[in-house]
Amino acid sequence: MKNLVLGGAGFIGLHLTRRLLADGHEVTVVDDFSRGRRDPELEALDVPVISADLTDPASFAALPRDCDDVYLLAAVVGVRNVERDPARVVRINTLAVLNTLDWITPRQRLFFASTSETYAGGVGTGLVPVPTPETVPLVVEDVTAPRFAYGVSKMLGEAAVIHTGRAKGVPVVVGRFHNVYGPRMGADHVIPELCLRALRREDPFTVYGTDQFRAFCHVDDAVEAVVGLMRTEKAAHQIVHIGDDTAETNIGELAELVLKIAGHAPSVHRAAAPPGSVARRCPDLTLLRGLTGYRPRVALDEGVRRTFDWYRADQF
Repeated sequence: MKNLVLGGAGFIGLHLTRRLLADGHEVTVVDDFSRGRRDPELEALDVPVISADLTDPASFAALPRDCDDVYLLAAVVGVRNVERDPARVVRINTLAVLNTLDWITPRQRLFFASTSETYAGGVGTGLVPVPTPETVPLVVEDVTAPRFAYGVSKMLGEAAVIHTGRAKGVPVVVGRFHNVYGPRMGADHVIPELCLRALRREDPFTVYGTDQFRAFCHVDDAVEAVVGLMRTEKAAHQIVHIGDDTAETNIGELAELVLKIAGHAPSVHRAAAPPGSVARRCPDLTLLRGLTGYRPRVALDEGVRRTFDWYRADQF
């Protein structure tokens, strides 16, 4: 099986590439390397790597046509990126999808990485239940909200993938990731941010949104779900939630866990959550379990410890 991972040098992309290689598959990684740093973990995989700007249709001429499965994980993510340059987020995330859909053929299968942010407006207005199934309406709560540029780029991506896949006869799967975390995640997400600040021994230690709850999913479990969906014909043309619904964690308790692992006991200052952040997020994984038999295996304390150890090793 030949696999093409678009965005394969990123967080989930590299973990997925490792998993596909471990299963005996061939993998070609495509990335624009916008993070601009040497990546020894990618180099160690010894796979073909193509540097390409997926917003440019001409860049697709360099991609292998004989691949079987295509994983589209390339995107601009992170709250700070969205707030700093929302136009870039919408442009890159949208063009990467549309160009991929123009290029792909019915002999291939496509996985598209989406996000729980697509339905965050419904949660914010109280119109959808938590845990949340895939069938809820996508609601625009406030088009001026700082984080909306990212969410709307993924809404458009979902619609483009589902409808184009059906029109072109390409089997497609949309996976909505829910608070996936782990090594290589960068610094612009709650768990790595807490880890890095604990490593810096910040004191006082500010924790934002301590009244909020999240169901965190370790990247190894998320990758297991992705692989399972792509091996299941019944998943074709479906939108499927990916996450870990076995426990919801309060952000304040998450901070306590990180500080305990770090061996750091600062004075903790509790602050309001960033604007536009939902109070609670947890996926309903009934569909994912029914399609794949999925069962998350990495408990939060173990996953956070692995993540903290990676950042402590100064690999970021």
